[in-house]
Amino acid sequence: MRYSNVLAILTLLLTSCIKDEPKNMECDILESWVEGDGLAQYFIRESDMRISDVPSGEERLTFIVRDRNTLPAMPVQFTLTPGATVSPANGSSQDFSNGPVTYTVTSEDGQWHRTYTVDFREATLPSNRYDFEDFELSANGHYYLWYYKSDNGSIERIWASGNEGYMIACPNTAATDYPTVPDENGVDGYCIKLTTRSTGSWGRTFKKPIAAGNFYLGAFDSQYALTNTLKTTLMGIPYTKEPVKVTGYYKFSPGEVFTDKDSQPVEGRIDEPSIYSVLYLNHDEQGNEIMLHGDDVLSSPYIVRKAQVASLPPTGEWQRFEMTFQGSVPIDYELLANRGYNLALVFSSSKTGDLFEGALGSTLYVDKVEITFNE
Repeated sequence: MRYSNVLAILTLLLTSCIKDEPKNMECDILESWVEGDGLAQYFIRESDMRISDVPSGEERLTFIVRDRNTLPAMPVQFTLTPGATVSPANGSSQDFSNGPVTYTVTSEDGQWHRTYTVDFREATLPSNRYDFEDFELSANGHYYLWYYKSDNGSIERIWASGNEGYMIACPNTAATDYPTVPDENGVDGYCIKLTTRSTGSWGRTFKKPIAAGNFYLGAFDSQYALTNTLKTTLMGIPYTKEPVKVTGYYKFSPGEVFTDKDSQPVEGRIDEPSIYSVLYLNHDEQGNEIMLHGDDVLSSPYIVRKAQVASLPPTGEWQRFEMTFQGSVPIDYELLANRGYNLALVFSSSKTGDLFEGALGSTLYVDKVEITFNE
């Protein structure tokens, strides 16, 4: 066969392969930002002009500004999954002064769509009392999500759990059997129920046999669920007052058999829950954003205050807990007022669940949580 004929056949085959290559089915916003001359004046900090590493399950992006009433049209830009498109157009100026704007992201293959709500609002202090009465099923119906209604009526998704990660391990589990669920038997009304669950064959394969029920101020990022689970937990949200103590009510029953990460029983060890909170600087000396995760939320050098309940003995009746913040690092109150610190508040059904150690069936109930601030 002549060389020219071989070349023609190879070219045809290559062209066919290119044509048959499937187009991307993903339609996510990965990052969002605002840039332009004079726009920084509307934000408290320059870093507030960018929302990086948007969690995969997030559908609402909120920029914090000084005054919403004086806001001009904003040219919001996005980094999307490869090949995806967005409407309204990427970088087009939109009027957010009267409320949020809905964006639709379409996958490269045109078959998949996701809607995101983008909003600009003034910095407000979240509530200091939480009864956990407001929750809903996720968009796919697999697990529960909680939200908080602010005084102005807006919905704030300030609470997160590892439920989205558990869905990857056990996709066929009923929503009521996930590690973090609502329970109607609270002090009054609903409460949070956290249970240490098995992660099945997936967990045995990846040496992560259990998933402790967890619930915390912050967000969940599933992109690390298969590689570094402790990085999935984005711990903390900005607060503008110094916390003094946290109180609330709990019930706890440990599971029968405590096991290590290899699912081997540990003789004589009884599972314990954990409740703790930290206040930390959310930017370093160079102005880079800091977010604590499950692997450094109790050890980061940027922590300035820490509170932890020393003992949570088993009890079938509601018992009050209280923890006081400790720490000698001076707080910059001007920086605090400008949202320069994050507060993380964490509840877990197994104290060492981050090491995949604990007892299946350990159950922690939490209700009526209140944060006291230094006025």
